[in-house]
Amino acid sequence: MHEHELAFAHEIADRAAEIGLSVFGGDVRVTMKSDRTPVTQADTDIEAMVRERVAAADPDDRVLGEDEGGDASGAGRVWIVDPIDGTANFARGIPIWATLIALQIDGELVLGVASAPALGERYEGVRGGGARCNGRRIRVSDVADVSEAQLLFAGIGPWIREPRHEGVLGALAEARRTRGFGDFWGHTLVARGAAEATIEAGLSLWDYAALAVIVEEAGGRVTTLDGQPLRPGGSVLSSNGAIHDELVRRFSRG
Repeated sequence: MHEHELAFAHEIADRAAEIGLSVFGGDVRVTMKSDRTPVTQADTDIEAMVRERVAAADPDDRVLGEDEGGDASGAGRVWIVDPIDGTANFARGIPIWATLIALQIDGELVLGVASAPALGERYEGVRGGGARCNGRRIRVSDVADVSEAQLLFAGIGPWIREPRHEGVLGALAEARRTRGFGDFWGHTLVARGAAEATIEAGLSLWDYAALAVIVEEAGGRVTTLDGQPLRPGGSVLSSNGAIHDELVRRFSRG
């Protein structure tokens, strides 16, 4: 199912990798958007490329992108793209960045690709078809106890302040191991069984759309920290599923 669309997403990811790698580690020009988040020429070039290729492939398909916006509501097919997830990493020569591509059909996310060329990793997930990294099937871990888990977080700032500091810091303190792997990589590490959960304070649809499909198709769960369905601007908890309810219980109490 969706084999044609997956192949198309990989074609886009290949070209995005060429654009990104052509400037990564060099003189990357960074400007700040109105929301004080960074953007580079590679971000804008990749999104422009995606829009051109989608329009050429099927003019009825829409695109929602981080830099040029768009609308993902209603029926129809929408390609959701984050041209460079981890722009701050990209700008400073840190190889943890990726192009995220998702396809939504009639409101349902059906496909996700996360291409991290500087790491040599390409993740994919298709509804009903499982998840893969570099073509090999991946699966979440079966660790079922928080005290045995590796928990990841995207920056400590949001978790040392109200209202969640008690629940989040308590879980992190009990975990066997914690690391601050943010952006896409924390979620893909969960999907491939290298960590049990990752948390982020607030993500846009293009930040989590592809990753949600990948994690869920690897056998995991993805919700807000309160256990609710994902929503733009809301928190995100990706887990192996086995410790999900326990983490939601802890996080919900503050």
